[in-house]
Amino acid sequence: MDWLLQNSEALRNIALILGGAIGVWLAWLRVTAANRQADAQTRQAESSARQAELGQSKLVGDLFNQAVGQLRDEKLEIRLFSIYTLRQIADDYPDYRHAVLELLTAYVRALPPPGDPNGELPVDVEEIVKIIRTRPE
Repeated sequence: MDWLLQNSEALRNIALILGGAIGVWLAWLRVTAANRQADAQTRQAESSARQAELGQSKLVGDLFNQAVGQLRDEKLEIRLFSIYTLRQIADDYPDYRHAVLELLTAYVRALPPPGDPNGELPVDVEEIVKIIRTRPE
């Protein structure tokens, strides 16, 4: 017992150092686990963002294809809706802008000359011309 009393301060210091080392080790384990979890969440968020981007790209492609198919419809309303859809795609998605403008100009070039003696263009062609004129290069 005498030895314990004489060395109590040293034993206390050793216990404090040992307790501190264990605390640091446990904190390190916790931080490492938290970092792994944060990395997993980051990867999941990136994957979700890529998934959303692919979904949006597919949606725009589907809209584009549907609008192209409706350009030759007999009803003026459907052709105009198709033209407005293509204009919106060109405005919202710069990657599609060139394709939309090329498509609309090819559509106008492929039309027969206007049969109107006054030289007036059909409404849908006028809308296409407006779109082509207002587009930045």
